[in-house]
Amino acid sequence: MEKTLNELKVGDKAEIVKLKGAGDVKRRLLDMGVVKGTTIEIERVAPLGDPIEIKVRGYNLSLRKEEASKIIVK
Repeated sequence: MEKTLNELKVGDKAEIVKLKGAGDVKRRLLDMGVVKGTTIEIERVAPLGDPIEIKVRGYNLSLRKEEASKIIVK
């Protein structure tokens, strides 16, 4: 079942299926290794849900809720 990254809970692991949107945000995510087929893990979520810290390719990355909503995972 596909979800957006911001729907996952701390400790969840998922595989990136695709990135929605275009432009600078998508380019930045791709440059940081957030690409199709990559496994990610939710490390931390701030109390109000923003930012979301994920582990991708062995390093931690903080994403805004808006950015996370553009990442489709399964």
